[in-house]
Amino acid sequence: MVKSYLKYEHSKTFGLINSSSANVLWSTDGINSSRSGSSGRAVVAANEDVLCWDIRKGELLSRWRDKDCKSQVTALAQSEVDPDVYAAGYEDGSIRLWDSKIATSIVSFNGHRSAISVLAFDKTGARLASGSRDTDVIIWDLVAEVGLFKLRGHKDQITGLSFLQPQAPEEAAEDGDDSVKEPVHPTEIEGYLITTGKDALIKLWDVTSQHCIETHVAQTNGECWSLGLSPDCSGCVTTGNDGELKVWSIDVAGLLRLSSQVNGIAGNRYLHDRGILHRQGKEKAIGISFHPRLDYFAVHGSEKAIEVWRMRSEEEVKKSLARKRKRRREKQGGVSENMEVEEANLEQDDAGDLASADISDIFVPHVIVRTSGKVRSFDWIRTKGSKSIQILAATTNNQLEVYSVPTKEKAKKARSDEIPDYSRTLSVELPGHRADIRSLSLSSDDRMLASASNGGLKVWNVRTSSCIRTFECGYALCVAFLPGDKIVVVGTKFGELELFDVASAVMLDTVKAHEGAIWSLQVHPDGRSLVSGSADKTCKFWNFEIVQEEIPGTKRTTPRLTLIHTRSLKVSDDILSIRFSPDARLLAVALLDNTVKVFFIDTLKLFLNLYGHKLPVLNMDISFDSKLIVTCSADKNIRLWGLDFGDCHKAFFAHQDSILQVAFVPHNQDGNGHHFFSTSKDRMIKYWDGDKFEQIQRLDGHHSEIWALAVSRTGNFIVSASHDKSIRVWEQTDEQIFLEEEREKELEELYESTLTTSLEPNREVTEDSAEVGTAGKQTIETLMAGEKIAEALEIGMVDLKLVEEWEIAKSTQPNIAPPARNPLFDALGGISAETHVMSVLQRIKAAALQDALLVLPFATLPMLFTFLNIFATRRMNIPLTCRVLFFMLKTHHRQIVASRTMRTMLDSIRNNLRQALKTRKNEMGYNLAALRVIGAQVKEKGVKDYVDEDTWDEADAGGKKRGFVQVS
Repeated sequence: MVKSYLKYEHSKTFGLINSSSANVLWSTDGINSSRSGSSGRAVVAANEDVLCWDIRKGELLSRWRDKDCKSQVTALAQSEVDPDVYAAGYEDGSIRLWDSKIATSIVSFNGHRSAISVLAFDKTGARLASGSRDTDVIIWDLVAEVGLFKLRGHKDQITGLSFLQPQAPEEAAEDGDDSVKEPVHPTEIEGYLITTGKDALIKLWDVTSQHCIETHVAQTNGECWSLGLSPDCSGCVTTGNDGELKVWSIDVAGLLRLSSQVNGIAGNRYLHDRGILHRQGKEKAIGISFHPRLDYFAVHGSEKAIEVWRMRSEEEVKKSLARKRKRRREKQGGVSENMEVEEANLEQDDAGDLASADISDIFVPHVIVRTSGKVRSFDWIRTKGSKSIQILAATTNNQLEVYSVPTKEKAKKARSDEIPDYSRTLSVELPGHRADIRSLSLSSDDRMLASASNGGLKVWNVRTSSCIRTFECGYALCVAFLPGDKIVVVGTKFGELELFDVASAVMLDTVKAHEGAIWSLQVHPDGRSLVSGSADKTCKFWNFEIVQEEIPGTKRTTPRLTLIHTRSLKVSDDILSIRFSPDARLLAVALLDNTVKVFFIDTLKLFLNLYGHKLPVLNMDISFDSKLIVTCSADKNIRLWGLDFGDCHKAFFAHQDSILQVAFVPHNQDGNGHHFFSTSKDRMIKYWDGDKFEQIQRLDGHHSEIWALAVSRTGNFIVSASHDKSIRVWEQTDEQIFLEEEREKELEELYESTLTTSLEPNREVTEDSAEVGTAGKQTIETLMAGEKIAEALEIGMVDLKLVEEWEIAKSTQPNIAPPARNPLFDALGGISAETHVMSVLQRIKAAALQDALLVLPFATLPMLFTFLNIFATRRMNIPLTCRVLFFMLKTHHRQIVASRTMRTMLDSIRNNLRQALKTRKNEMGYNLAALRVIGAQVKEKGVKDYVDEDTWDEADAGGKKRGFVQVS
């Protein structure tokens, strides 16, 4: 009988606040969005998930996850029109649109060949631009759910991307307030796109004509790392190496004139280099953003600081220029007689000077905000008040911080140039570690989990994934619960054993145990002592003892647990791992010299020497029955040894990189006592059968090397911790798996991945020289959809002929029996062939339809056009019919033109389609007219309740509160 195993599946992830793979976004919390004191929400990437945090409470509000996606999120963007809609770009080149209210993915796009680096919505919220590491920019139509076109021109990764949509002066708000504007027709604001790449180029693209109208070298010293566009689109700043910031002015009026011309020829230059600024940090500046309302912009590199710059007003610039002129005259020495006349002339020339003023006179450093970790990205918190600006920063050490920076008050401008003081007002840091988790330990009842990192120890509730306790500790390398689960012991890099009380949340004791790093510790099976192994080549045994400690200032004593050193074992090299056998008879010690030595616990005499690994043994474990020992090494091999004679049962190549940990399932329930798990730097967890020496299952989900692993006492779940800062729980399910089926699945996955990668370059060969290409990518989903269409067309054509012949025969023989149709149609309720083909087309996602149609060979075109003619005649889903028809005509234009047989078919489709489209056009016109009438009636009868938010602060300052107003 074939043996089956129970499958382990990923159940939950915790311990991660934000991953450093993508940018952070701030959003209003929806309830208190109008209040200036509202902290709002932070939307961040967390490996393959998107998390939404309440910044004030530090609570996780929602987690957006697509089960089919295992790639990391690499870019985020929020729609200005609908704040509930977010776009997330992933490492595999896919993009998903999320609705934050229901935390589900609405649309998914797949067009890039590598990770998305930047995303941007346009002002109407109907289009999305995506830049990728594959050097392409794609514009997506979010209404039709299709990729419009792909822009090529950059020679390296896209680092900055912004829509530039100039508006006529009368359409802009008069006082810069948020007044309601009349909607502009989409064709009038098709707009432009401004992009920067790692190739140090800045490009201006005309979206209407789909070509690049201007290219400049953005940076003088290497790559361009980010782009910041001012809110009024009048200028932008690009960032490069050595803290270089280059300022550009944009001729918005010229672009507006160009967009209004029918045959607009871009003869002028619209991007003008205004000069270079140098920030204090000399590293590359990787992020820049303008404040949406005030004259500030902030920039950051990979250091622990965000630099805020201020844009001076016209009066300040004039004063600065006047001071410079005065100093220049003083340096020249002599005072001219016609000083007053010169002053008057100079004042008249001020307007001209403003345009030609040095950029350092206009942009000045405001304040440097020092963060507690290296900055990955930041976003502005948009509040109504102007007394302070707030910044939400996401750092690479897994935390979110909010900083408040006071603005430069007008009253203080003339008096002093003091550096404003900033403050950290809020942070989200408790639900995660600041550094990599190096060790995990589960309590005896599997309810609590201890995780230790450099500087931090946390105790978690496994069921709720909540952090119960947080302690400060040294550089932890190993951790264990002591019997009773009330005390946790940590071994550090500096040779100390630290004891922590979980109940009272205090550190009980610190014992200087070793001269070197403590790489491993384990509690004795009888629960009365523990052993620690260190890089100082000693293995020490410690007993637990309760000592009576005097309370300072009193005669009373209090009991306290402490560790008493009883005996030591000296070995020839650094100890990397130690393990007791469950029967408390043997102690295994792994050394840096690639060997494992097994000693008797009672006498500490050497019992076995295990030779065989080519590199040091990093970890090991002993089975529940004390018969097998499994060792893993940096040589990527796992070895299974018998503990009776020390013979090697099996050695096998297990992972693609160093294997960091192995662990047996600690009991023999269902005969799985010799099953074990292994984790590696290749991001994989593997489940093995130690009796058959075969891999049972591969668990992939982590995005970096897996440092730690803990198996529950029952074997129902395992917990893993990785360099990607996440802790993942994998639970055993009732689903059975068979080894042969698992091997077949792995081969299928390998075949599919090689199939899609081999398909893609062939399509791009003809388009490499072109500046514009089609926005599409063949995936397994599109290939399957194309095959389904071809299959439906073949079955449908056979059925059409059958039905046609039957109807001809029926005209002569009325009582003739219906034909024997394909069983598929009977199973679907006796539907017609055209209904089946239409349902197949409708089931394909709009974003994948074009790529699915590309799978169809030219030979299937007559069949497809036959059905399109039927769809046009019977008015079946005309928008989809038109989309399929126009795409196929565009794709196979040359062959169709050369074919005589296609002409009569196309004539018939044209006539039928025109009638259908004319009917649709009339319906839409009638409905639009009706909506305008209803809208006018609503406007006449409407009554609005509103709070005048712009004058809220002014009313408070005057001592009189602005009330609610009824406006009819």
